[in-house]
Amino acid sequence: MMTTKQSIREAFAEASSFLAAHGVMEPQRNAQLLLEHVLGLSGAAYYMALPDPFPAERRDAWEEVISRKAAGEPAQYIIGEQEFYGIPFQVTPAVLIPRPETELLVEAVLQQAARLWPQGAAAAERPQGQDAGYVPGPAGAELPDREAVRPAAQGRAAAAPGEDAGAADVQRPLAAADIGTGSGAIAVTLALHAPRWQVYASDISADALRVAARNAEANGARVAFLEGNLLEPLAGRRVDILVSNPPYIPAADIPGLQPEVRDHEPRTALDGGADGLAPYRIMMQQLPLLQEPPRLIGFELGIGQAGEVADLLRQAGHWDEIIIIPDLAGIERHVLGVRQ
Repeated sequence: MMTTKQSIREAFAEASSFLAAHGVMEPQRNAQLLLEHVLGLSGAAYYMALPDPFPAERRDAWEEVISRKAAGEPAQYIIGEQEFYGIPFQVTPAVLIPRPETELLVEAVLQQAARLWPQGAAAAERPQGQDAGYVPGPAGAELPDREAVRPAAQGRAAAAPGEDAGAADVQRPLAAADIGTGSGAIAVTLALHAPRWQVYASDISADALRVAARNAEANGARVAFLEGNLLEPLAGRRVDILVSNPPYIPAADIPGLQPEVRDHEPRTALDGGADGLAPYRIMMQQLPLLQEPPRLIGFELGIGQAGEVADLLRQAGHWDEIIIIPDLAGIERHVLGVRQ
């Protein structure tokens, strides 16, 4: 229990020690995140307030969040938010918490799209917000453009067989799909950085789609959300760019995960089958559902899976170039397929 005359700095130090004693990783970082949340402070304001007495009216809330964190609950679920690519995303136990390494996948997709479609912006055609499977209600409505977002990697749509390439530019924007969208981090970020794209996001979880739709609305991103298993909701559609961070943990490895992940994040977002590669194989099998294979495809994957996922793309035979991208720790984390 806190003393009545404890300063904010002392509360932080006490909580850090308490979390460390309960086996919480990065106890100081977690204590600071939760303290900023409870006090409603961040940046310079937080550091300036450290010598101040801890506000009595926030003491119960502080003890509650530290107790929850000590019991293993992720700080992001306690706070209800996680930043991704500089954008705030609501997170709940219905969705996987976005990871920093996934930002590298988004960055790579935007860069490759700019390389593949270098001739300028696609036609500014609005998404068809009421497609079958689109999440209904205010959170699923078409959303206005976000004025402050810089347009990046906008491109020219590839012409269909027998179609004039110039006509394709006029008739439709590039279509990008985020498969297994979860919080919507990938889809919303792509939509904000390439606002003329038609961005789809699919997920098998209706609860996850509701979270993702709220994130799209809160950030002013236009995304069409579709419920279903992997590529199934996109049947019959043209998809130029396909991106996915699917479940990739081998089922037998899940019991050994950190308790924060194992006990709190949704198992459907973690379990990739016996070897962790089931979702990738299924998506390769589902490609004929689309009008044609995407010209650009990008996957996130687990440690040691890059070679096998790259082989799956090579065996499919739709892409001229297979690119493996390491994360900041040097782990081969992403595989891209590119058709020139």
